[in-house]
Amino acid sequence: MAFICHLTLLFSGMRKVLFYMFSVLCAFCMSACSDDSNVDDTTLVIDVPVITDITFNSAEVKAVIKDAEFVERGVCYSTSKNPNMLNNKIVVGDATDELSVVLKDLSGNTKYYVRSYAVLQDNSVVYSEIVDFSTLANEDDELLGKYTPPMYSDNYMAINNWAYHDKWNLANIHDPDVFKADDGYYYMYQTDASYGDQHMGDGGHFHGRRSKDLVNWEYLGGTMREIPAWVNEKLNEYRKKLGLPGIQNPNLGFWAPTAGKVRDGLYRMYYSIIIFDPIDANNNKSSTERAFIGLMETSDPASNVWEDKGFVITSSSNRGKNWTWEENQWEETYFKFNAIDPSFFIDNDGKHWLIYGSWHSGIAAVELDAETGKVKQELPDPWGNDRDIEAYGTRIATRNGASRWQGSEAPEIIYRNNYYYLFLAYDAVDVPYNTRVVRSKNLLGPYYGLDGTDVTNTGGEAYPVLTHPYKFENSYGWVGFSHCGVFEDGNDNWFYVSQARFPDGVPGIYASNVVMMGHVRRILWTEDGWPVVLPERYGAVPDVKIKESELCGTWECINLKYEYGVQQESWEIVLGPDHKITSGDWKGRSWTYDENKQVLTIDETIKLCVAREVDWEREPRTHTLVFAGYEDINTYWGKLKK
Repeated sequence: MAFICHLTLLFSGMRKVLFYMFSVLCAFCMSACSDDSNVDDTTLVIDVPVITDITFNSAEVKAVIKDAEFVERGVCYSTSKNPNMLNNKIVVGDATDELSVVLKDLSGNTKYYVRSYAVLQDNSVVYSEIVDFSTLANEDDELLGKYTPPMYSDNYMAINNWAYHDKWNLANIHDPDVFKADDGYYYMYQTDASYGDQHMGDGGHFHGRRSKDLVNWEYLGGTMREIPAWVNEKLNEYRKKLGLPGIQNPNLGFWAPTAGKVRDGLYRMYYSIIIFDPIDANNNKSSTERAFIGLMETSDPASNVWEDKGFVITSSSNRGKNWTWEENQWEETYFKFNAIDPSFFIDNDGKHWLIYGSWHSGIAAVELDAETGKVKQELPDPWGNDRDIEAYGTRIATRNGASRWQGSEAPEIIYRNNYYYLFLAYDAVDVPYNTRVVRSKNLLGPYYGLDGTDVTNTGGEAYPVLTHPYKFENSYGWVGFSHCGVFEDGNDNWFYVSQARFPDGVPGIYASNVVMMGHVRRILWTEDGWPVVLPERYGAVPDVKIKESELCGTWECINLKYEYGVQQESWEIVLGPDHKITSGDWKGRSWTYDENKQVLTIDETIKLCVAREVDWEREPRTHTLVFAGYEDINTYWGKLKK
């Protein structure tokens, strides 16, 4: 009987090769049959291998070999185009038809050829068709290749109200503050905010969230379930002393909480409650009532159960009982220090401080009692002259030393490498809002800007600008971008968090400027110790070292130069492989890159910190390169276009 090897290709999902073993002439029929076989009426089905889970040094191979009596089967592979059993092979002894093996110890960035095989009873060998794949260049490429960016929408209109709070992530964020707790979670607290819905919702005030990765946030609800009784009591205590009637149901606002760890088992939250009623309802030129800062404590932020500890401080005035002011004469407003926007800080000597203030005369620092969390010095009545109200704090920053009304607020202090850094919000909250930073060797100042401006004693524009209304391509951009919290992960990795708003007039969104999304961004540090906030939000992109070759290409750049209410738009530059900038506003300049420091230098003058972040404007989102840095008082942001 003549035996003929006949090959039939089957296609049912994956390609299959069906061998009928009829003859020793198989080698002349098709290359998939290699040796003679003396198997009578035997059918062999052998898959074309499927390659999955490719890394820089491994890959998984899956195939099917069945319906034949064989003495051995497996997978062979090689960097040559025709792998056989004399090359690398993996024998599979499982009784099942399906086989799965992992190729290990492969070389990175290399093409491999693979086929499955079976050794028949006559020692002839049958092979499948060949398939090829390439390993990733290295472990870093693998990490980036598997990276999945955040996918939630910045337009959260479909989930804006309280009923969808479990889906918010970072939607409906206003004046956020973040700290890392002992349980490994980051906790965020904020001014009440919900687009198109009542602020109270179903959870009280000063709403909390938590996250393990700073990307995905779990909504916890309000931390203040009932308005503390001390607010009305303290308000009317002062009004009685001033000879004014009490206010039984004052119009309240709940603003700008700050929270942090005090010691093991104790966390404190300072918060602002604003009274919008006039001091004298019968005087149409009366200033509005004062604001209060209160205190809550918890031993476990995960419980979201906070115990109110009462009054801490209130707005103070050095104008005695003269609360009348002429319309639009903002520089003559009543209060010296406005008791909102608290920030809590423990210095290197273990002293506790409350940093607070908004507009009016500037930013104040007052020492706290470490045990109680209350102001250490006894507070007199909050009106009189400068000497009468000294206990309400020391001014550490002002934008305009001659005015009682100035666009600066929301202080935040951190300490790093022998400097205290004071972050400030400038201008109106709707569009112009922007972030500045100054620094000092002493907590109480004087604080100086990058250009040497003394914002403690003289006042003025604080530089550098860290955030500003801006717009990259393919987006409406962001405005109202400030009131930050600054925090670290315990390993000197620093982060910036604030709200940002859509600009006015976004199509399809009523009152789009009221849409507020929480932004978490990384902070990097220049060689001379100034912080830069990255131009794209944090997305947990793998921290893979950036090679010089990756920088070549077209970049979107933004100069965050301060212009009141102007949304700065991007322009392009091209970094050429010859280390020249071949187009754009910096055309003709040269560039160099320090791979160890990850610093891009333009003409030896502009130093730019380079990092990997998410391209939030691209569809679909992916990772890219970004930069941030300074030239004099100019702040530059950049993003590599793909």
